[in-house]
Amino acid sequence: MDFSDFRGIVIGLGTFLIIGLFHPLVIKAEYHLGKGCWWIFLLAGIVFLVLSVLLGRYSFTWSTICGVVAFSSFWSILELFEQEKRVKKGWFPENPSRRK
Repeated sequence: MDFSDFRGIVIGLGTFLIIGLFHPLVIKAEYHLGKGCWWIFLLAGIVFLVLSVLLGRYSFTWSTICGVVAFSSFWSILELFEQEKRVKKGWFPENPSRRK
């Protein structure tokens, strides 16, 4: 039994943790920075997409994890704008220092 036997479990756990990390990250980013920080998620997505391609020839597991981070970053752009709507509905607190 070697590490390759556990790749699916490692990738599954990594995906679970990444999604779990990005959920509060989007909430905090919208609260502190507003939806204007979408470009940070875009830049992170591009960086991790490139890393995924570069790591592809060396490590299937790390390449996949980087791909999950990349597309979680891209999805977070949409979620950032949706989070703003959730704040306006009163589902999440609004940052008082950013009130218009």
